Amino acid sequence: MAMNVQPISTMSERINEIRALTAEIVNKEILPHENLLWAWRTNPSVTEDDRNEAKALREGIKTKVKQAGLWAPHLPTEYGGAGLDFLELAYMNEVLAYAIGAASLFGVVAPNSGNQTLLVKYGTEEQKRTWLLPLIEGKLESGFSMTEPDVAGSDPRSLRTTARRDGEEWVINGHKWFTSNGKRADFFIVMCRTEDPDGPADSNGRMTQIIVPRTTPGVNILRGINVWGVESDHCEIVYEDVRVPVANQLGSRGTGHQAAQDRLGAGRVYHCMNSIGQMWRAFDLMVERARVREVHGGLLQTKQFIQGFIADSYIDIQAARLMTIHCAEKMENEADPRTDISAIKVFVPAAYERVVDRAIQVWGAAGVSGDLPLYAMYQGARTLRLADGPDEVHRILIAKNILAQFSRGTGWDFGN
Repeated sequence: MAMNVQPISTMSERINEIRALTAEIVNKEILPHENLLWAWRTNPSVTEDDRNEAKALREGIKTKVKQAGLWAPHLPTEYGGAGLDFLELAYMNEVLAYAIGAASLFGVVAPNSGNQTLLVKYGTEEQKRTWLLPLIEGKLESGFSMTEPDVAGSDPRSLRTTARRDGEEWVINGHKWFTSNGKRADFFIVMCRTEDPDGPADSNGRMTQIIVPRTTPGVNILRGINVWGVESDHCEIVYEDVRVPVANQLGSRGTGHQAAQDRLGAGRVYHCMNSIGQMWRAFDLMVERARVREVHGGLLQTKQFIQGFIADSYIDIQAARLMTIHCAEKMENEADPRTDISAIKVFVPAAYERVVDRAIQVWGAAGVSGDLPLYAMYQGARTLRLADGPDEVHRILIAKNILAQFSRGTGWDFGN
């Protein structure tokens, strides 16, 4: 089933054009070939001819994306990207996420895309020449190394990995895990504590991000961590007396926490819009099944249980989408989005989980098979309740922000 994308009357002509062009490529070029494009990942019996055909298809789609002016939408035009602004990219993401792997065919591949954004904003000209441009050109891969196994990922101030200055070098020691893209990365952006590492972890300003080439002595990649029963490229890494030039420091010393927040704040909105696109797909699959599957004397769509599923999923998707767009508009207009970011981070993954769960139930045994994308969506939805901050932390932040507003003598304005 093609994704039904129509112009939004309240949106700019540019946003509607981006959504329409993206949907056209998704519907005509990706969805009809979805099973072939990525078959080698899940089907060990694919032939070399199948692999070559899939690769040719992917390259052909990338060419059409570039011709449409939509390649690397997160990057400025001077770096070969489409130069979309924050809101344009948010609206694009919900369309891209409808199809499996579509983002990668548009030049958006995590964590490379997030690291590219960091290098654009914080990198020196030399760092951009050495790391950013080859990353954009696909000559290098990157990883983001922040989370640690021995401290709570929800509190980045507690990170223990240290970088001590020794002349013109940083000497890094620490233990990281869930370092994304760890198996393929040519370099890592590593979050380190660069001031008073043995003191109390009460200052965000002590964190610094440092570029570490994979081949540097002391970078010990222990394993790809098993996620949902399958080995992943999220790696566990021990950094042992790793020496890199001071020039590999990304941004000013002590700006690492802010850089991470820059990445995570926008990333949370994009993750939510991606989730909405996948909910949209799950919803379409559920309704399609309900319209053709007969059981107990009639079509599923005639059963009140299923009608309830359809109504509840519609409500979940609309609520999640409007909350996320409201948050994105705040960020675009440079208003304070902190409460909204936390709210969507809690609500959207939970709604995503509910929508996919209903779709699986309607499809029955097929819903948990590899024949449909629903099983992967369900795993992704559950993982998102931990990624980029667990639900509990964001609920606390919401309550603190609301209580602080009331303590100043004013109530909460839900219109802003």
